[in-house]
Order: sequence, then C-alpha cells, then structure tokens
Amino acid sequence: MVNIIIQLSKYIIIVLMAAYTFSCFSIFTRNYEDEEKRVLIRQDVLLFLLQIAAFGTMYLATEDMRILFLYMALAVVSLAIILLYNLIYPNVSRLVINNMCMLITVGMVMITRLSADNGSPYGTAIRQLIFVVLGITFGLIVPVLIRKLTFLDSWTYIYAAVGGAALLAVALFAPKSGGANLGFEIAGLNIQPSEFVKILFVFYVAASLNKSKEFKNIVVTTAVAAAHVLILVLSTDLGAALIFFVVYLVMLYVATRQPLYAVAGLGAGVLAAVAGYHLFSHIKVRVEAWQDPIGTYSGSGYQVAQSLFAIGTGSWFGTGLFQGQPDTIPVAETDFIFSAITEEMGVIFSLCIILICVSCYVMFLNIAMEIHNTFYKYVALGLGTCYIFQVFLQIGGVTKFIPSTGMTLPFVSYGGSSMLSTMIMFGIIQGLYILREDEEEKLKKERKAADGLGRTAPRKTRKTPKSGPKFEEVPKQRTRKKQRTHSK
Repeated sequence: MVNIIIQLSKYIIIVLMAAYTFSCFSIFTRNYEDEEKRVLIRQDVLLFLLQIAAFGTMYLATEDMRILFLYMALAVVSLAIILLYNLIYPNVSRLVINNMCMLITVGMVMITRLSADNGSPYGTAIRQLIFVVLGITFGLIVPVLIRKLTFLDSWTYIYAAVGGAALLAVALFAPKSGGANLGFEIAGLNIQPSEFVKILFVFYVAASLNKSKEFKNIVVTTAVAAAHVLILVLSTDLGAALIFFVVYLVMLYVATRQPLYAVAGLGAGVLAAVAGYHLFSHIKVRVEAWQDPIGTYSGSGYQVAQSLFAIGTGSWFGTGLFQGQPDTIPVAETDFIFSAITEEMGVIFSLCIILICVSCYVMFLNIAMEIHNTFYKYVALGLGTCYIFQVFLQIGGVTKFIPSTGMTLPFVSYGGSSMLSTMIMFGIIQGLYILREDEEEKLKKERKAADGLGRTAPRKTRKTPKSGPKFEEVPKQRTRKKQRTHSK
C-alpha cells in the first residue's frame, strides 16, 4: 500500500509543480491588481501543498520522524519569508519571492533525500536550512540599503579593487579542490569568494559604463574586467570565469549598442578558450569527459555518465522519492543536483524548474527596462544575466550540452556561499523593484500637479469621449436605429 501511495504521489507533485509554473507566466497577462493577488495566493497554496506531498512521501518511505521536523522547519521558514517581505516591503515583487521559496523547497526536498544515508543523517539538510535563514537575513536588509544609499554609482574603483583583491587571494593562497582554487575553509564552512565578487563585478561595470561610454573609458573597463577573468582562469575556476566574461559582454553591448564590441569580445573569448585548453590539463580532462563520457567512464567521464544514466532512468515522471539511486551520482548535492531531481521526480518536473528560473529572469529584465536610473538599469541587467547564465552552465553541464564547469544551481544546490550570494542578488533586485515603484509614484504626482496647474487648457480626460462613444450612449444609438427601420 505504501508503494502505491509513493508512486501516486510523484504524479501529484508533478501536477502541483506544473500548475505553479503555469501561474508564473499567466501572471504577466493579468491587467488588474486583484487578479494578480489571486494568482499569487494560488502560488502560495501550491507551494505549501507541494511541501506536504514531498515530505509526506519521504516519511512514508522511511518512517523517520526527523523528516517531519525538517518539513515543519521548512514550512515555518517559507511562511516567514513570504510574510516578512510583504510586511516590511509592501511594494515588493511577490512573484520573485514565491519563485525563490519554490526553488528553495525543491532543493531542500532533494538534499533531505540525499542526506538520509550520510554518516550524520540529514545533517546536510539542516545546514542548508541554516544557510537559508542567514541568507534571508541579508536579503531583508539589502533592499533598504539599495533604497537609502544614493552614492553607489560613485564607488567604481572600490568595487574593482575589493573584488580583484579577493580573487587574487584565492588564486594565491586557497587550497586545491577538484583541480581548482575555489575558496577557504573557515570554522568548518567553505567560503567561495567568487560567488560574492560577481555582484561587485556587476556593480563595477554598471558604474563605469554609467560614468562614460567613451572609447578610452571602455578600454579601461575592459582591461579591469579581463583582469578579473584572467585571475579566475589561473585559479582554474572556469565556471566563474565564463560568467564574468558573458556578463561583461552583455552589459557592454547593451550600454554601447555597438555590435563590433560584441564580435571582438566573442573572438577574444574563443581564442582564450583554445589557449586555456592547451595550457591547463584540468580543462582537457573536462573536455574529454564531455566528448565521450562512456569511453572515459572509468576515469574523467564517470560523473557525466552517471548523470546521464540518472536522467535516462527518471524519464518523464521519475522513479519516485526514495525509489531511485541518485546517491550514486558524484557530488549530487551540489554540482549534479539537477540530475538527482530528474531521476526521482522526472523530466517534466525538471523542465518546470527551468521555466521558473526563466520567469525570474523575465522579471529581472522587466525591472531593467522600466527603471529610469541608468546605473540601476545596468545593475538589473547584469545580475539577471549572471543568474540565468549560471543556471545554463549548471544544467548544460549535467545534461552534456556543454562541458561541466562545476557550478551550483542557485537556491537548489547545497552550499552556503551560493545561497548567501543568490539571496543578496535577489535582495538587490527587490530593492530595484521598490525603486521602480517609487519612480512611478513620483511620476503620478508630477502628472497630477501639472494637470492641476493647467486648468485653462482643455484636459486630456475631456478629449477621450471624442475617440469613441461612452458605455451609457450605446443604448441611445440602438434605439435610434430601431426608430428608423420602423419609419421605413
């Protein structure tokens, strides 16, 4: 009986996830606030139902009470995130909050399942929940700072100096981990500075391009950006190097609208990739594993091959929670968590995760297009590109679309640095969303003031009836038509 419930639950989880994903995009078609609120409330209901279904299934499969305690803790944290953001910031983007909670929920479900058989059962899941709470603390503070600190666009070279120094310290002093210098271990926690430096990098590029778009300043900005990328390449942190490179290229093209810069940047990127392949053995190993993971199964291709086996085993609907073998995938909780999710929850569920990430990116671009401050416009664009490209690198690597770069899936993968940096990033976006709302309120007041001063001139509102009949005039027109036909 338990096995039947577990098998049925996977379809329930997929339906809940699909309904939530559909609402992420249907909300963009709503024209009224009441309709948007109903969709957002429906999302909250689907979120908590999915938590109940997933953790209830895992409890039935294991009969371990600790899973229920983790569920209650996650439910309390999710509810606190939703309520605190809405109480402290009434003008916040609730769609971004709901998506953030859903991605955290998906990550917690899979990390709980993967950590069940560890030496310290569920220890990883508990630490991840602690990282979520710490991240939310920062995420609630950041919007205030974005709104109050009006001089952030003047710290151009401070961003570059602090970020460059942090990356250089990692390249020189950090121990090797998986063939790369990634970060330091402090009090048992691995701190990866590149996760935070990418935010400083976006602020540097935005401030520099906002100050001047002359050729001389672009050369200086490009040189500083290239220095960041070069340090990451020397550290063999290829995923972060790619993110920095693509973010700068996108921001430069949007700011200058010069296709020549984009073409030159892509050419330089191709040359750098070829040079890196011949200079670093670590890159050669990754490329060989990508080209033929089955042929190199006993060596470098083991991770990618196991990832592909897991995705193939899961198929469209997955094997069900605790019914697969995702723990056979190396580093499944971090680099290959997408494969673990696909094996037990199915390809449909995984596609929904991708679409939720895309809806977050759409909101980032929406803010970038509508906000009037040019500096913050570039910041929103840069952070959005940084987020979606990291998602692409992670999912592309585990599905053999591109060589694996060892990137985490934001909010889903286990990791303190990744969770904290992504929370800060989303906090900045919420701050920019609030600034955009403030700009709209200011424009409305200015329009009302201008409308009040120009009373001698005919108002625009008085001209609108001429464009078409009012609703009240329609019945009169119909009665006239009837009288004419009767006279004939």
